[in-house]
Amino acid sequence: MTIYLHQGDLPEDIKFEGSVAVDSETMGLNPHRDSLCVVQLSAGDGDAHLVQLDRTSYDAPNLKKLLQDHQVLKIFHFARFDVAVFRAYLGIETSPVYCTKIASKLCRTYTDKHGLKDVCRELGGVDMSKQQQSSDWGAEELSDAQKNYAAADVLYLHLIREKLDAMLAREGRADLAAACFEFLPFRARLDLEGWPDQDIFAHS
Repeated sequence: MTIYLHQGDLPEDIKFEGSVAVDSETMGLNPHRDSLCVVQLSAGDGDAHLVQLDRTSYDAPNLKKLLQDHQVLKIFHFARFDVAVFRAYLGIETSPVYCTKIASKLCRTYTDKHGLKDVCRELGGVDMSKQQQSSDWGAEELSDAQKNYAAADVLYLHLIREKLDAMLAREGRADLAAACFEFLPFRARLDLEGWPDQDIFAHS
């Protein structure tokens, strides 16, 4: 595994074709308050690219172009949060997307454990550490532990997606998953515009 740290933006010469695993690190879980600090990317080749953003400008044209590229599928775990944060701080709509957490909930109905650590352990045979999850991602310099943690969050998403796709097809829910993924940018927009907890499809 090689981890590449880029300051401010993704270098123009780094290209992703077909699909890219994506995750983000923020100062907390409230997109209106807690700023976006790091975006991590992987082509599924064992390497990870970490983009440490300039929070004074968020001027990252190469990263924004990739996240909006309709020819490249963005694979997330809990895409709802990342897509909302990218909209809030980068001013973009991320599309198309695939969410391994949604896929897991649709096909791994025999369990209530759908966190990335649990899914990776079962489907990828990987035991992930989440120790750095609550660390200071706004620090000027990221520690080696933070870099390794951030990288791990994207290194296995291609493998997990492949396993989940097979399960979705087996259970006859691939089309349902695809519809959920297509709706995700709108779900993220609802979160940002004041409906984060309300089920607008409910009767009351």
